[in-house]
Amino acid sequence: MAASPRMRNTLTLFSSSDCVVCHRVRLVLAAKGVVYDLVPVDTAKPPEDLLDLNPYHSVPTLVDRDLVLYAACVVSEYLDERYPHPPLMPVDPLSRARLRLAMLRIEREWVPQAQAIKSGNKAQAEAARKHLKELLIGSLPLFKASKFFLNPEMSLADCAVAPIIWRLPSFGILLPKEAKPIEDYGLRIFRNPAYLRSLTPEEKLLRELPA
Repeated sequence: MAASPRMRNTLTLFSSSDCVVCHRVRLVLAAKGVVYDLVPVDTAKPPEDLLDLNPYHSVPTLVDRDLVLYAACVVSEYLDERYPHPPLMPVDPLSRARLRLAMLRIEREWVPQAQAIKSGNKAQAEAARKHLKELLIGSLPLFKASKFFLNPEMSLADCAVAPIIWRLPSFGILLPKEAKPIEDYGLRIFRNPAYLRSLTPEEKLLRELPA
C-alpha cells in the first residue's frame, strides 16, 4: 500500500499533465532545481489522497511533510521562500508589488481564457481565443520593457506567463508581426534547461522544442 503524501519525506506535487497553473508551479520547482515526487492527476477522477488533502480537490496541490498548499500563487510564493536560491522575486518592495499585480492580472484575465480555449465549447473557445490574443497584444509594452516580464531576471511572473505563451500554437493563436517581442521573450525562457525539465510529455507535444 502506498504511503500517504503526509507521511512522505520528499516534497510532493499533485499536478495534471496539461494545465497552465500546474505548469506554473512545475516551472518554479525546475528553476529552483528542487527534487520532488510528481503525482499525475486526472481531474475527472482525482485520487483519494487529493480528495482528503485539498477541500477544493484542485491542482496544483503541494505537500511538504505536514503542510498542504493549493492555489498556484500560494504554492509559487511558498516555494520561492522555502528554496531561496535562485530568488524568483526582486528584493525591493516596489518591484515585488508591481510583479504581484501583474501576476494577479494574469490569473484573473489570461488564465480563464486559456482554460476556456481548452475546455469550453466551440463558441466559448473561439471567444476566449480572440480575447487572449487581444490581451497579449495589449500587453506588448510589458514584454518590451525588460529582458523578462517587467524584470531583468526571471521571476515568478515569468513562471505564470511562459506556460501560456508555450501553448499559443496549440491554442490556434497566431500573433501578428508586431508581436514578435512576445515570441522572442518565450524563446529566451524555452531555451532554458529548467524549462524543459518543467514540461510533461504531453506538454512537449504542444509546440516544437526550440533548438
